[in-house]
Amino acid sequence: MYGDTDVMRRRADALREQAVDIRATADQLVAHLEAIGWSGRAADSMRIRVTERATHLREAAAQHETAAEALDKHLLEVETVTDEITEIERRATDLVAEARTRVARVEKLNADAAEEGTGVRTEPEPDDVVLAAFDPPPSGHRDWLAVELPGL
Repeated sequence: MYGDTDVMRRRADALREQAVDIRATADQLVAHLEAIGWSGRAADSMRIRVTERATHLREAAAQHETAAEALDKHLLEVETVTDEITEIERRATDLVAEARTRVARVEKLNADAAEEGTGVRTEPEPDDVVLAAFDPPPSGHRDWLAVELPGL
């Protein structure tokens, strides 16, 4: 598995919550500033600096939301690839099982023919031989995306 989408989803949600918290901090900072009845040059200077800081906080909040959206997009892509791997693996497993059954059936017929002394020998289908010899990658591994088998 190449990405736990539940973990990614929780992280995206956490980023969104952090964005809300950061934005709330900026709003509180500005509200506290407005509540102060201070005037003069120093007060004006402080208001400018606090306004700048609040702007930076809001920009950081927006960046958190952008990161959450990017993570959402990524996790959807991970889910798509994971689903594709799962489908390829399922189809390949079915094809291999069916081919191994057919090859075993031919081997049994050949063994029975040899035992009876008829000498009649049949060969399994070439595609069945390829499928029966298939050594699969680990379950869920990305190598499933490169698997090429007859009938897949």
